[in-house]
Amino acid sequence: MDFKTFLHAGSNRRAMLKGMGVAAVGFSLTGALAGCGEKEAAKLANGEEAKLNFYNWDTYIGETTLGDYKDSAGVDVNMTLFASNDELFAKLRAGNQGYDVIVPSNDFVERMAAADMLVEIDKTQIPNFKNVAPEYQDVPYDPARKYSMPYTWLALGIGYRKSKVNSAPDSWKVLFDSDEYKGRIAVLSEAGDMFRLYGKYQGKSVNGLTDADLKTIEAMMIKQKPNIKSFHEDNGQDLLLKGEVDLVLEYNGDIAQIMAEDPDIGFVIPKEGSQLNSDNLCIPKGAPHPKNAHAFINYLLDAEVGKKITETIKYPTPNAAVKALMPDDYKNNQVIFPPADILAKCEYAKFNPDLQPKYEEAFTRVRAA
Repeated sequence: MDFKTFLHAGSNRRAMLKGMGVAAVGFSLTGALAGCGEKEAAKLANGEEAKLNFYNWDTYIGETTLGDYKDSAGVDVNMTLFASNDELFAKLRAGNQGYDVIVPSNDFVERMAAADMLVEIDKTQIPNFKNVAPEYQDVPYDPARKYSMPYTWLALGIGYRKSKVNSAPDSWKVLFDSDEYKGRIAVLSEAGDMFRLYGKYQGKSVNGLTDADLKTIEAMMIKQKPNIKSFHEDNGQDLLLKGEVDLVLEYNGDIAQIMAEDPDIGFVIPKEGSQLNSDNLCIPKGAPHPKNAHAFINYLLDAEVGKKITETIKYPTPNAAVKALMPDDYKNNQVIFPPADILAKCEYAKFNPDLQPKYEEAFTRVRAA
């Protein structure tokens, strides 16, 4: 089966997860695994109860990954979903409610580590770390990968319906500073990302905003708000696919998921450049099953396991062993892997402890305006 055929084969997964809802995902997985027999149910993994609680983004795991892990390790994985890094941080900041593995983005790894919210990774329990490409083994937001393992990397851009736009949107202006598509656009609900991208539109570095910039951007957001249909909760690709909006601020992998289903969908990184992210596998402080957590992370970094995940979620992989197994129409897809000249205009966001609360306070005012 080639990559495009596989994309079509997996197209109903997103609708299934959305229809079931967050709580139902965890319930359905544990329920489906409950009948595996007394021997398996009683099995202990690494001396721990044979369970693991996984807090993940939507549409961000392979079709059979969790079931395959149950079969191979005898561990029940209960997966629940969050919609933004802000939500993830707030949930864990209030105290770990039983999560073993979480998937924060790069700046939130830095933020959570600084707040003493993450367990140090024991690399002796992660032999598959060797599969990670060298450039992702030591990163500025987590030097020497002390607290995280890489899961994906991604770029923010504009997904759009080709038949509904006057021309391919090549600037953030269509989302941030125009009424051309009034009521037909959706943007992110995450404060820091929104402020940094507005800054990029103004020609600034995503890591170079000042208090004065925040005031200017807040005013721009409030002015633009009547033109925005929704601040989406990690489901922008669904809104676009269903025709509820015609343009959406979304990640390249999410739009790649629906482009194979609908040839009328396009994606562009605007000419001003954009923000890059990297999503990571971490173990939060207070995890009830830390050994299982290490074993599960190691499993996700396996080449064949990672290949199945990547075939499903269509995000760029930082796992060199996985990428080597993928077909050319994945490796050469310019939505998944934007050209070098485009990436040169993009930056990773750094955690800024002074600005982050200001982003959130200002964005709350924007949402309430």
